[in-house]
Amino acid sequence: MPRAQRDPGLVALLISFALLAAALIGAVFLVQGQRQSQRWVAHTLEVEEQLSSVLSVVQQAETGQRGYLITGNEAYLEPFTLGQQGLRSELDELHRLVADSPVESKRAARLDTLATERLARLSQFIEMIRRGDTAGVTAGVKTGVGLNQMRQIRALILEMRAHEAALLAERNRHAVLQTNLLLLWLALTAIGVAVVAFFVTRTAMRRTHAAVLARDAAEAAHGQLLAETEQREAAEAQLRQLGKMESIGQLTGGIAHDFNNMLAIVIGSLDMAKRRILKDPAKAAQSIDSALQGAERAAQLTSRLLAFARRQPLAPAALDVNRLVAGMSELLRRTIGETIRFETVLAGGLWPAFIDAGQLENALVNLCVNARDAMPEGGRLTIETANTHLDDAYASSHNEVVPGQYVMVSVTDSGSGMPEEVIERAFDPFFSTKEVGKGTGLGLSQVYGFVKQSGGHVKIYSEIGHGTILKLYLPRHFGEEDRRAVPAPEAELPQGKGEIILVVEDEEQVRIMSVDALRDLGYVVIHASGPTQALAMLDDHPSIDLLFTDIVMPDMTGATLAGRVRERLPQVPVLYTTGYTRNAIVHNGMLDHDVDFLAKPFSIGQLAAKVRQVLDRED
Repeated sequence: MPRAQRDPGLVALLISFALLAAALIGAVFLVQGQRQSQRWVAHTLEVEEQLSSVLSVVQQAETGQRGYLITGNEAYLEPFTLGQQGLRSELDELHRLVADSPVESKRAARLDTLATERLARLSQFIEMIRRGDTAGVTAGVKTGVGLNQMRQIRALILEMRAHEAALLAERNRHAVLQTNLLLLWLALTAIGVAVVAFFVTRTAMRRTHAAVLARDAAEAAHGQLLAETEQREAAEAQLRQLGKMESIGQLTGGIAHDFNNMLAIVIGSLDMAKRRILKDPAKAAQSIDSALQGAERAAQLTSRLLAFARRQPLAPAALDVNRLVAGMSELLRRTIGETIRFETVLAGGLWPAFIDAGQLENALVNLCVNARDAMPEGGRLTIETANTHLDDAYASSHNEVVPGQYVMVSVTDSGSGMPEEVIERAFDPFFSTKEVGKGTGLGLSQVYGFVKQSGGHVKIYSEIGHGTILKLYLPRHFGEEDRRAVPAPEAELPQGKGEIILVVEDEEQVRIMSVDALRDLGYVVIHASGPTQALAMLDDHPSIDLLFTDIVMPDMTGATLAGRVRERLPQVPVLYTTGYTRNAIVHNGMLDHDVDFLAKPFSIGQLAAKVRQVLDRED
């Protein structure tokens, strides 16, 4: 026998389990016996009640017959009719209830015969009365046959009741005996369990001492394990730091590479323009155009980096996405080329989305360009819209997703698809699988940052050789969409009408550029290098038509300055500008309500359009 099986504690434990099992079985038998006794009691009561019902039916019929004999009124026969109709069902139920007892079944058959004969005799008397044979009825009653039938019926019912009572008493005695035996068995089992518990307790005390010794050894081992865990966590933290440094290095290298290229274009082109300005003005103009293009590319790079970092100022509004996609269709068809079949699937009853329309247009263009590049031999590109709901289960498995209703816009291509490792890094800035010179690696990161900053969600589904689906989940707007028409770009710059503009900018070169541009556009411009000087100038110029101010300045913010100016001129409009988005008019990446904003860097055309838009709205 193995040593584990010879262990006294284990043997005692097995015995206690066996005793408890026996006690449980005994308890089950006790409960079953009690239930059986209850069923027999209920059965006896049912039989007695049914016997009473049979007797009641016969007596009811006899009462009706007697009333008819006395009065001759047919109305008194109603109890007889009811008794005659119900007798058969009552007798059948009695046969069913006593079917388990042969003795009772015979008595029930005899009762059936007597009751049937009794009702038959009552029926004969009723017919005799109807024929007017009262003498025959009197003679029949005097024979005492009916009285004898009822005595036999009552006696037979009493016998059946007594028999049922005797059966019940016998069954109760048997149940009591069985209960006592089971209670004795349970008591013996309890004593056995107590004895076993004593031996188990002694064994447990010995083992407790051994467990204390084992615990001390385990604590020592645990301390060693904690030390090893700390070392491993330190190594993992070092690896994470290395990963962060690698990501920062990739980001810094990408920015430096792209900005150096753009600055090379700007500096080289301006240098060439300076050399050519007198000798060849036409070529000088071309160099200036090249410098402007390089500067615009640098501004786009900054915008994309701000989008990725979720720091660009957004102006979301209620938007009909279907209308936006439909309006962009022709532009997108020209962008992706004729070798790709382009189609849109726009959902009916689409909810309005709460999103920045211009940024969404840029995002869709970026996604369509990426899809085009994934299909060099041609293919199919589909933009689809739908209403959708992201539930708690989906949100729990995706970071920063808030459960709720969204407007979904998907871009699907039939291109080469992306492997899992590419999908994991697709939103990283400056990560690109395209050849050098064919992509900045900022397109998807810009889309990702914009949607996340807007409170939405982005998801990529891709399969190698089958294509890619990129879904944008845009927050739903609960209300009507913004149906205001977007102003079309003008061929010529909007001109001023002699309005007075106060320009406040602490960066001198930017201030000079803004002042010169506004004056060229036909405005009267006064300017200050800071808020304090601007407030002092209001004494000499008590009436201005527009305050154009930077936001981040040394003395006070642009928002504070605007408040001070409006204390004197409550109706004056304010146009803010800045290159830094964490300020008093941008919260959580969203522009405050009814704020006019022009992001740096801006072109003369953008300045002209925005200033004119603000002034015209105030007219």
